[in-house]
Amino acid sequence: MAGTPRPRSATGTAAKIAVVGTVAGAATFSFAACTAFIPASQKSSLNSAASGKLRGKGSIDASNHAGQQTKQSRVSGAVGTGLLLGSAASLVQYQRRHARRALSTRHVATVDAPAKAAAGEKKNLMETLPDCPQTIWKAESIDIDNLPEVSETAPLIIDALEIGERSGDAEYFTKQRETIMDQLSRHGAILFRNFDLMKDAAGFRTFFESLQLNPCLDPIHTSGLREMVEKKDAVYEAVNKPSLAKHFVGLHNESTFVKTATYGAFVCFEPASEGGGEFIIADGAKIINDMDPEVLKRIYEKKVRISVSNLDLNFVEVLPDGVKEGTKGFLQDLILKAVAPKFDMDLEMVYGADTSNPNRLQAIEHAQSPVNTHPVTGQPVWFCNIHNHSRYLRDRRPCTVPEVGMTDVYYGDLSRIPPEDVEHINTVCERNIVEIMMQKGDVVLLDNYRVLHGRKIFSGTRNHAVTWFESCGEPLAQEAKREKPDDFMNNFINKTLV
Repeated sequence: MAGTPRPRSATGTAAKIAVVGTVAGAATFSFAACTAFIPASQKSSLNSAASGKLRGKGSIDASNHAGQQTKQSRVSGAVGTGLLLGSAASLVQYQRRHARRALSTRHVATVDAPAKAAAGEKKNLMETLPDCPQTIWKAESIDIDNLPEVSETAPLIIDALEIGERSGDAEYFTKQRETIMDQLSRHGAILFRNFDLMKDAAGFRTFFESLQLNPCLDPIHTSGLREMVEKKDAVYEAVNKPSLAKHFVGLHNESTFVKTATYGAFVCFEPASEGGGEFIIADGAKIINDMDPEVLKRIYEKKVRISVSNLDLNFVEVLPDGVKEGTKGFLQDLILKAVAPKFDMDLEMVYGADTSNPNRLQAIEHAQSPVNTHPVTGQPVWFCNIHNHSRYLRDRRPCTVPEVGMTDVYYGDLSRIPPEDVEHINTVCERNIVEIMMQKGDVVLLDNYRVLHGRKIFSGTRNHAVTWFESCGEPLAQEAKREKPDDFMNNFINKTLV
């Protein structure tokens, strides 16, 4: 992998750990890359014709794709081998060094008084940032045949030029906080345009603190997929990496089966220097209202399971027949126990779910409903990341994810979702997409349970960011919070591999 540091020339155990650790790191990064977004125009613009060109059926050369998939499968096998050989050694070694540094830091802190923040300086949010709250599931007994109409949808646009607010202070947001949060509840997303305040991280923080939004960790913070670029202000980068510039990020809620952020605020510090990178959103309440009742009922009743990673362990074929199955079972258990907990997802390791290879070990989330009830408004909403994670759709639009990180979506019993159903869901999702070409200082504040988001491909450099929130007003009670995960994987992947 480009940018992966070479082990230093040395002998003995340290050198071996460095070598296998490099391979394991590549595997771990590939596993992380699948879990999100791998793995938005003053007014709404659906642009369905351009959307068809970008993500239509004819956008992939089948023979070329097959050859590319074969190469990626070989890479996946090699990465899987490296994971098995190196994960325990490299991760334990890193954690031991991390623990020694922490112990040393604590020892120094007992001698020197902690530094005080300068007068007027804001506190470091990362020091007290809570974990992302658990997903609130209210998916049982939804009357799919009698869905309520959607009278107001996303986004509502608040333009500083139209309301005469261009000042750099937070007075407007402080005074309008209750009105803004009520509007967010009714529309699902608000685009704030032409405000001077949110053009840098400090001003962006002032914006969300004026609305009394309480930041939290990203739902997949432990994966390291999103780097926290401004830790003091709890700001993550928003898929700006050059390696993902030509990757289309489909519609998704920032959610796993386990964790879901309540709100998200996306900010543009610099638009893409050479074009593209439109932020896209879609109203989950409208999506299910527009869906064919039979397709919706079928997928709701069967539920879905999302596969987030592939490891082709083809090396087991060289083992004797009496040993191979036992080894596969051992490796299945080893990988689940050694790697999956670092991503804090409810995963099962399954061989051959996609039927392409009996030695392909897939990490798959447990069955979940594609439709949920909004925890506050009671509105039924499309709460499913199939538009982003479907292998069928990824094969038909710009995608730079390697085979090891390719995702897929199945029915709850791991049977295939018919292509015609996937195509229908894709059509409905894209019919409801609103493209937003954000400019410097623009912010999209969204209700993460109702509105899905994504990003189109871009050229050049791009600097967009996001902060996630657990609540508005009073922070969640301490007893309701889970233990906060550490930064080990986030730091390891972003500082060592990316």
